[in-house]
Parts: sequence; structure tokens; C-alpha cells
Amino acid sequence: MTSTYIALAILILAIVFAARAIRIVPQQSVFILERLGKFHEELHAGLHFVVPFIDRVAYQLTIKEVPMDVAPQVCITKDNTQVQIDGILYYQVTDPRLACYGTANYEFAIEQLAKTMLRSEAGKRELDLLLEARGEINQAIVAALDEASGAWGVKVLRYEVKDITPPESILQAMELQIKAVREKRAVIARSEGQRQEQINKAEGAQQAAVMTSDGERQAAINRAEGEARSITLVADATAAAIRTVAAAIQTEGGEKAIQLKVAEQYVESFGKIAKEGNTVVVPADLGNMAGLVTAAMQIVGKRPAV
Repeated sequence: MTSTYIALAILILAIVFAARAIRIVPQQSVFILERLGKFHEELHAGLHFVVPFIDRVAYQLTIKEVPMDVAPQVCITKDNTQVQIDGILYYQVTDPRLACYGTANYEFAIEQLAKTMLRSEAGKRELDLLLEARGEINQAIVAALDEASGAWGVKVLRYEVKDITPPESILQAMELQIKAVREKRAVIARSEGQRQEQINKAEGAQQAAVMTSDGERQAAINRAEGEARSITLVADATAAAIRTVAAAIQTEGGEKAIQLKVAEQYVESFGKIAKEGNTVVVPADLGNMAGLVTAAMQIVGKRPAV
């Protein structure tokens, strides 16, 4: 029985010894191993064997990117306005040994330094500029944290301002200002629209007047050309008729025929004159009509000397 208890005790001690001698480190993690209370080595992902009761895992760290929420705090701007600002930063452990032995609590140190730098950056700017300069504030805080956190074995990757909350009175004043700016833009837009409308109407009237003037000018040109063409055609026709009459006169019996035609037209014209209106015109000497016809025929019969 005694030997059985001894064997059982040895087995239990062996199991405990094996359990304390084997360390499995997860991926993206680092264990800090101390031997007799002094830093010995870093254990990275995988299976490791340590000396029980002499070596111990003092710290377990993650080397993944870690987000840290920075609690909201009240900051005073350059124009003495109190605003509440909160943000979030992202860091990563780059040197596990420094992260464990460089500072007592690197997370607390990073958070306090981020708050201090945030108050400093807010105090450099007025409220209007503070709302527009988030990118500059983020870069300034990251630069300051990166410079200080190197001694802590931590790399601050980025910082983002999540929200900037001014006092209620400032928010109401900003709302009124935004409303006034929008109304101003609306008035300007309406006036620009009316001005453009007047310009379009004036340009349209001008173009219509120009087109009307061009149309009237072209119509006048067309009428003048038509009248000129008509006069030319009439003149050509008259000239042709005169040439035809002249040629007919030169033929045998042509002179007598033209004399007869003139006499007929003379008598016809005199008859029209006599019958115009309600009054009948009667020649003083009716017997002289034959003489008038004879005189007209003698005028036609005269030829110019060659």
C-alpha cells in the first residue's frame, strides 16, 4: 500500500511538473518569461518548455492593433468657449519587454497623454476653426503620442476625434447663423435666376428683331428685284413690239395700215374723253372731225429725213 501511494504521488507530481513546464502561446500574443524574478525571454506563438518553479510567465500581451476609447472631456478653445470632445485611438505593442517594464500602465499613460494633447490643440484654435480642423488635431495628437510612446514599447497608429459638442447656447447661435446663410444663398439664387431670365428675354427679343429686320430687308430686296425684273421684261417687250411695228411699216402697205390704226385709236380716245362723267362733250365743229383724223394720219406719215 505504501508503494502504491508513493507511485501515485510521483505520478501527480509528474503531471503537475509537466503542466507547469509546458506553455502554449496563441497567435498574435507574446508571453514575458521571468526566471527567478528577472526577465529571461519573450515567448512567441507556439509550444514552449520552461523550468517549473524557477521560470514563470509574468505578462501576457497581444501584439494586435488595439482600439482605445478616450473618454469625453471638456476643453476650452482660444475664444474661451467650452466644448466637450471625445475620441478614439489605435495602438499596437511593438516591444513587449518595454511595454511591461518601461511603464507601470502604458494604456493609462497613452490615454492621459492623448487627453493632454487634445486640450492643448483645442486651446490653439477658435471654435469655428476647431470644428473644421479635425484632421490637423488628429495628426498633432498622433505625432505627440508617437514621440512619447516609443519608450513604452507601443506604437500609436492613429487618433480620431469622434465628436465635438459645444454648449447649447452656441448650438442655437450656430443654427441661426446657418439658417441666415441658407436664406442668403436662396435670395442670391432667386435674384440670379431672375437676372438670367431677363437676359434670356432680352437676347430673345434682340434675336427676334434681328430676324424680323433681316426678313423685311430680304423681302424688300426681293420686291425690288421683282419690280426691276418686271420693268426689264416690259421694256424688252415694248422694244420688241416697236421693232415689230417698225418692221411692219417698212413692208408694202404697212404705212397706210399704221395710219389707219392711229386714226382709229385717236377717234376711240376722243370718244372716251367725251363720255367721261355725266356730261357729254361735243366738239364745237363737228365737221372738223374728218380734218382731225386726216391730220393724225399725216403726222404718222411723216418720216425723218435720212
